[in-house]
Amino acid sequence: MDIVDTIKEQIASNQVILYMKGSPNQPQCGFSARTSQALMGCGERFAFVDILSNPEIRAALPAYANWPTFPQLWVDGELVGGCDIVCEMFEKGELKTLLKETVAQHADQSE
Repeated sequence: MDIVDTIKEQIASNQVILYMKGSPNQPQCGFSARTSQALMGCGERFAFVDILSNPEIRAALPAYANWPTFPQLWVDGELVGGCDIVCEMFEKGELKTLLKETVAQHADQSE
């Protein structure tokens, strides 16, 4: 499986996935820290990939996503955006709504 297939698989198999530097509990940059804090503030589970320990993903994802920077938040297979967009959505309450609706939609489909 090539790295783009790996990225597609990760995005497809996780309702909410954050590509970040470090982990939510030990972020390795301020932007990743702010983004993961916003996600944790919404109370929904999310997957993450540490791009620092996955250099192939770090190199390939910007071209695949057509988004040059990290972190990158993907919800329900769609790129939401990076730190500024995620934090703005969190402050407006939009992020929590998006995550809750996505999780509820997938819960309904699995029943």
